[in-house]
Amino acid sequence: MKEYRRKQLLERVNREAATIGASIPETIEVQGEPIDLQEFVFEIKRRDAVPPGERERVERAKRNLRRERIERLGRIETGEVSYETGVELADAIIGIDRALDALESLDPADLETEARRQDAVDTKRWMNFLKQALGREDASSGRT
Repeated sequence: MKEYRRKQLLERVNREAATIGASIPETIEVQGEPIDLQEFVFEIKRRDAVPPGERERVERAKRNLRRERIERLGRIETGEVSYETGVELADAIIGIDRALDALESLDPADLETEARRQDAVDTKRWMNFLKQALGREDASSGRT
């Protein structure tokens, strides 16, 4: 895959509004095991709150989805896949992000946990901004 295409895909998946209008994949393979992701998310979201017996299942699913996202993102970052495969990976990552957003929006365990999560999101957003700003600055000044 050409470098500029790889960067386009990475920018696409890291864009703050990437999940707007995106749908949750019907099924997705996580660590070699197919999961009915859309059904799982909708089943959990139908309830007002996650029952205590389901909380561990939801947390495990979120951990696995985050792990899968990192793995797929790494495949794009290395650039050792074709552009077509990269597009498929990017689509899957955005779908995973959409599912994670839906699962994260369930009643927060407590305000302190929610505040930490929001701080992490803000920090990620700030770091992405700095990377883009510094990357553009370096490119325009002729430095690499």
